[in-house]
Amino acid sequence: MSGGRVPRCLSSLWALPNAQLSSHIFSESSSRVRLVGGDHRCEGRVEVQRYGEWGTICDDGWDIKDVAVVCRELDCGVAKRALSGTLFGPPTQQQQKIFIQQVKCHGMEENLSQCEEEDAFDCTHEEDAGVVCGFPENVRLVDGHKRCQGRVEVKQQGQWGTVCKGSWNFAAAKVVCQQVGCGRAILTRKCCNKATQGQGPIWPRKVSCSGKEISLQDCPSEVWEKNNCTHDEDMWVECEDPFDLKLVGGDSPCAGRLEVLHKGEWGTVCDDDWGEMADQVVCRQLGCGASLSPSVKFRRRFGPGVGRIWLDDVACSGNERSLEQCRHRFWGHHNCKHTEDVAVVCAGKSWVGAHWGRGGMGASATVVTFFTLTSRDTSEAFEQ
Repeated sequence: MSGGRVPRCLSSLWALPNAQLSSHIFSESSSRVRLVGGDHRCEGRVEVQRYGEWGTICDDGWDIKDVAVVCRELDCGVAKRALSGTLFGPPTQQQQKIFIQQVKCHGMEENLSQCEEEDAFDCTHEEDAGVVCGFPENVRLVDGHKRCQGRVEVKQQGQWGTVCKGSWNFAAAKVVCQQVGCGRAILTRKCCNKATQGQGPIWPRKVSCSGKEISLQDCPSEVWEKNNCTHDEDMWVECEDPFDLKLVGGDSPCAGRLEVLHKGEWGTVCDDDWGEMADQVVCRQLGCGASLSPSVKFRRRFGPGVGRIWLDDVACSGNERSLEQCRHRFWGHHNCKHTEDVAVVCAGKSWVGAHWGRGGMGASATVVTFFTLTSRDTSEAFEQ
């Protein structure tokens, strides 16, 4: 990102006449915002609509305050990350316009049209802005010993209510675990003793989830008019905790042997069933761009791990937002040696959790990491 860059020249057909920089408030009431290329509607590359045409925003000065406004406008919950839009595919078409050079929000505006902005004059699509927001909190797990377990509650018309056993199944539990940012669903059952029973209303809908939905609200449902549910039948769900990941043994945080954290101990992942889709999930979760999918020979340069082998038979479709959502065996169950440890190499352009100051990186900015292979490395990485 280049918030402190001095304008050099006109670089696009939509630049301002005579390179006059315009700093003003959006005046077009028809302006609209959308997020493109993410795994769900609340993350992606930021696009705005003007005169019936969608265009991007340059990431000059793009920070968490700007993200907060976008998330609020789209009813997408809290702002999580300010990212590069290049992390979201498919890539922007080169003929698509870049409308805005820099947005300056205070963070409390209701929509992006209330923020100050500068018209585009010097930007390419390599600098498109992106965001990650959280979903609005309308499902939660409560009264569990850990964050990823508890009684299921759904928010409807501003009021939290429990879910009855008769309207529930394991597929719905899978959706809930994903929606609240946890790992795989482990179990769902009827709870509860008197101490953990709900006290409010009981959700009057019967859901029919497939398990692949992004949120519970995406599941087909119908009003359950005739039921005799009580809080003795409130549903309980337990999910795996989200994975902490790191890549070690390389010259960059975006390349190396994959390790995951479980019960306070780092361990490796066996390469049984591991594939290119799993590489993509790891790179996306770490904010490290696309997977380079190098050869087995190249991956071995990161060396074997020591200690625990935590995961085996990990298989991803590529659509998962994080590794814990991929199919895998239970923790510590494997038939592997450390010579089979997984290694991953990502393209490496990352703005994970970035918080950027207006004149460039401030004291709280995350370091920008670029990982590039040398020509020798590249030929070795992709040789079959």
